[in-house]
Amino acid sequence: MEHEITNVMNDAMNKIKELVDTNTVVGKPILTPDDTMLIPLSRVSFGFASGGTEYPMKDKNGVGAGSGAGVKVEPIGFLVIQNGSVRLLNVTPPASGTVDRLIDMAPQVMDRIDQFLDKRKS
Repeated sequence: MEHEITNVMNDAMNKIKELVDTNTVVGKPILTPDDTMLIPLSRVSFGFASGGTEYPMKDKNGVGAGSGAGVKVEPIGFLVIQNGSVRLLNVTPPASGTVDRLIDMAPQVMDRIDQFLDKRKS
């Protein structure tokens, strides 16, 4: 027989699974009239806590249990797919670290390199 505290914990974890799925992190693609594909991206974080106790009662043991969870979904940007190129459009302010800025700029740099190589071929 399952313990009541286990049931409380399982119920809370199942609710978190319903809230946080892959469609929360990478949203459903949106096709614009000019054939640009936008894919929403989000950062998801969550916390979970539960606990319980048993205490003696006259004819049986009593159980006290509780759980709680919090979920934060933060939009971070869109993947923009247009004319065969992919770039990341941030909706958050640019990162302050040098490495983070380089990572954010990578798609734009790659596009410019492609354009430069295409011009040299012509």
